[in-house]
Formats: sequence, C-alpha cells, structure tokens
Amino acid sequence: MSTFNSPLNQFAYLKTTRSFPERPNELVVEINKSYVETASAINDRTIGIFSVNRPAITGESWYLLNNQKQQVLRQIYTFGHIAPGFNLPNGLVIPHGLTIPTGINQFFTKIYGIIYTETTNDWRPIPYSSVTAITSQVELRVDRTNIYVINGTTAPTILNGFVDLEWLTRN
Repeated sequence: MSTFNSPLNQFAYLKTTRSFPERPNELVVEINKSYVETASAINDRTIGIFSVNRPAITGESWYLLNNQKQQVLRQIYTFGHIAPGFNLPNGLVIPHGLTIPTGINQFFTKIYGIIYTETTNDWRPIPYSSVTAITSQVELRVDRTNIYVINGTTAPTILNGFVDLEWLTRN
C-alpha cells in the first residue's frame, strides 16, 4: 500500500460539482454523503480563532503518540510596557494557567508573539534577534507555570504585545 493513499496525506477537498439523483431514497443518501464530506473538509482546516483568556481549538491534528489523533488548542496572552533591561533576568512574567504534564502526549506546538516598540515605532516578532546588537534582542520562553518576555538591556521600550501559545491536548 502506498503511503500517499493514507488518510493523513489527503487534503480537505470539496467536489465542485455533484449529480443528485431524482429518486427520493437515493437523494437522501447523496445529500447525507455530501454533508459529511463538507463537514469533514471544513473541520480539517486550520481555524482562525485567536482568543484571550480562553483556549480555542485550532483545527490542527497531530499524530505523535501511537498514531492517535491529538488536537491543538491556542490561547493569546496580551501585555503592555516593558522597558529595556526590565527586571532582568526574569523580565515580564505572565502566568499561563495551564496544567502541563510531562511526556510527549502534551506539549507546545507553537510559541511566538509580536511586540510594538516605543522608540523605533515598529513591530517585531518575539523572539526577536538583531544582527547588530545582541543586547537589543527580546527573549520569549515558557516553563510549566509562566511565560517570560525578556527585553534586552539596549532594546527599545515595548509598548504592548501578545504571546500565542498552542499545545497538544491529552488523549
């Protein structure tokens, strides 16, 4: 059997044309089949809901543990004003409120964010790295209880920003 025929390698694709039978019994079967195909294709897409203070399903499916499906949840954390070298070495500490067990069956799939700076009036990804000044970088890390945003000692003041955490659910 070819690995390309696996359900994991099929795209969420909807047919653009379909013939519906005229007989009522056959029509019911075809409409039910059409609905299942439509719902499956929609549910297999990444969901663009980014919420603060409550997890949202992303629509991603991961198969890391015994080839069992695990879905991904996403939550956004917002913050404001971090001066250069703010409270080093811990920087801004944001409790994420998640219970994270050890092991491969649950862990973060994405950790990223965006900041807006005061003195340069620009947006930067976090983590942010600079090719010219290592002390203007912005660190982003997460442990079992907190999110840390650490602004370098010569980095511009951060006016505001957000961190996006995405993680696998337990089965």
